Amino acid sequence: MNTSDLIYDWNKNFPPGIAFPGPVLLNDESLRDGLQSPSVRDPSIPEKIEILHLMEALGINALDLGLPGAGQRAIEAVTALAREMVTHKMKIQANCAARTHENDIRPIAEIVQKTGLKIEAATFIGSSPIRRFTEGWTDDFLLKTTEKAIKYAVSLGLDVMYVTEDTSRCDPETVKKLYATAIECGARAICVCDTAGHATPMGALSLVRFVIEQVVKPSGEKIRVDWHGHSDRGLAIANSMAAVIAGANCVHGCAIGLGERVGNTQIDQMLVNLKLMGIPPWDEQDLTKLKQYCQAVSRATGVPIPANYPVVGDDAFRTATGVHAAAIIKAYHKKDTILANTVYSGVPSHVFGMDQVIDIGPMSGKSNVLWWLERRGIPATDDLVDRIYARAKQSDHTLSEAEILECVQVVR
Repeated sequence: MNTSDLIYDWNKNFPPGIAFPGPVLLNDESLRDGLQSPSVRDPSIPEKIEILHLMEALGINALDLGLPGAGQRAIEAVTALAREMVTHKMKIQANCAARTHENDIRPIAEIVQKTGLKIEAATFIGSSPIRRFTEGWTDDFLLKTTEKAIKYAVSLGLDVMYVTEDTSRCDPETVKKLYATAIECGARAICVCDTAGHATPMGALSLVRFVIEQVVKPSGEKIRVDWHGHSDRGLAIANSMAAVIAGANCVHGCAIGLGERVGNTQIDQMLVNLKLMGIPPWDEQDLTKLKQYCQAVSRATGVPIPANYPVVGDDAFRTATGVHAAAIIKAYHKKDTILANTVYSGVPSHVFGMDQVIDIGPMSGKSNVLWWLERRGIPATDDLVDRIYARAKQSDHTLSEAEILECVQVVR
């Protein structure tokens, strides 16, 4: 029997008027916004190049190469990445962050000239009333700064993504004025930001719908709408999905949720969910290098992946619980790997290049012990099974391989 026939999928029962339009694009911010975390190490250029190739292998649509206006180190890294993309004729598209200031925009154009790579300028400016009050900015200042920066970028031959920081706490009139001005001046992508992690899914949906209905459609232009979220309330993935339902074309994110404070939308988790929901183009994309990508980012930045992190954490497909393990083992004995990978997991591990792992601990049954020994070709005598089982029940932790092999040696 097909495993999918054994699952009733409520996830596909959308309420009337709600749907994922697709395709959904992904923009990887790991090498720019992700590095704003105070806990990260800035990866070396070779490390960044390794990560770039893994982004390409996963089919990620675009990445933020960095903010060249930050100084010479940033310029060197962005230039090296741009050259790598040109040399290997990569499909992934490039953008660079820039404040709405000529000094940030000019270096992007210079790198384009130097490398021949097309790079979109992602020009950003604060928008919310709380930010405007803090900075002492007037509405006129914001509009003039926006107009000047975008016209300058366009004059240099750059495509422009206009980014309003803290959009999720900005009043509707300012949202309309800023995006309308940006589009009139030549921006062909706009980015709606939950910079402070304030939004809820309903807020994200309402905001993106407002921008599309009140700004994009009236403009008459073909405008890409991006969503950039943060995880302060733990809602980054849910908010990103809500933004897509509302009509956003592209979601920004970082590997393992890197970024300022508690981080950005987890792009790896976006990949998982888009794949499992059958949203194009991810329904056809090979994501078996997902863990390799996350591990490369973890090594390069010095940020560990928690054991219980979804899909790529060490415990994601690992159990030592007797009831769970027994069901998985029964599925394996049916010679059905897909069934085994699905019976106790909402994420089929094989889709992402991984397998279920059954360990032995205080919550285990004897089936765990039998399976562990069987997988390693060790004869499962009654004495050995009883000894390992007894040790597990007396332990306060999952047994290590060394502890289990001690039991094997004693019995032998």
